[in-house]
Formats: sequence, C-alpha cells, structure tokens
Amino acid sequence: MSDFNQIKSETKAKMDKTIDSLKSDFGGLRAGRAHVSLLDGIMVEAYGSMTPLSQVGTISVPDARTLSISVWDRGLAKAVEKAIMESDLGLNPASDGQLIRIPIPPLSEERRKELTKVAGKYAENNKVAVRNLRREALDEIKKLKKDNAISEDDEKRYEGEIQKLTDEAVKKIEELLAQKEKDILQV
Repeated sequence: MSDFNQIKSETKAKMDKTIDSLKSDFGGLRAGRAHVSLLDGIMVEAYGSMTPLSQVGTISVPDARTLSISVWDRGLAKAVEKAIMESDLGLNPASDGQLIRIPIPPLSEERRKELTKVAGKYAENNKVAVRNLRREALDEIKKLKKDNAISEDDEKRYEGEIQKLTDEAVKKIEELLAQKEKDILQV
C-alpha cells in the first residue's frame, strides 16, 4: 500500500510543478497591462556575465501601462535598455540616468490573437506533460500488479485515483488558459 501512496504523491507533486510551470509561462505573455513578471526572462550583460534583470535593479509598476526599473549601478543602465530592446517583447525603454521607464503599448487585435494561440500551445504542452505523468504512474501500478504486490481490484482502484489526479490537473490547466485568454483579449 505504501508503494502506491508514494507513486500517487510523487505524481501529484509532478503535476503541480507542471501547473506552476504553466503559470510561469503565462506570466511572460503580456496582456496589454504592465506586470513585473513580464520582464522575468530578460538577462542583462552585467560584470562579464549574463544576469537576470531582477538582480541588477528594482522593477516596479507605477501605473497600468508603465513599468519602471531603478538600476542599482548607473553603469548598467545602457545594458538593461539593450537587453529589453533585444527581447521579443516589443518594448521601447526610455532612460533618464538610473531610472528606466518602459511604456507598455496597447496590443493590436492581431497581436492579441497571436498571444492567445501561444497561450493555447503552452497549455497543450502542459496537458501532454500531465498525460505523460499519468502514463508513468500507470506503468508503475502495472508493475506492482505484475510483481503480485497488489490485487487486481487494487490495480483498478489505483488507476482510477491516478485518472482523477490527471482530470483535476487538466481542468486546472484549462481554467488557467481561459483566464489568460480573457486577460489577453480584454481591451
């Protein structure tokens, strides 16, 4: 019995990580509103190595359409600007010394539709990951049955429990996708 509980808890933990990964992916998709997580993936050339933007300055959201970065080392301001311009976010930073302002332009209808497709791909990839986790768990349950560690009834019950975890994870992914699409399409 403890073997199945271990399989179930590991599978649930992995599925939760998959959902967290999706939330992180969605955080990087801009929905026309300023949000600190928009700049999460940006790396800046600082002190001879690539450093996350969040480690060279303070990122804040003064209003719904603007991000600002207060760079700790004035010498890195140009590198931060360059990194933002080279990112695929389509943002144009404006600097005045240590403070960099980034106006967030409103999204065109076409760009909104593209972003919903990207969000859909992220969600689909995560659903596939969840299904792969289900398959791995079911394989382990079959192995327990083959080794006569569990009965056929237990096997069916455990498979049902794993399927229930899978259904919950897929439902959560679909809810997150619906929310993100609503955010993106909201003008």
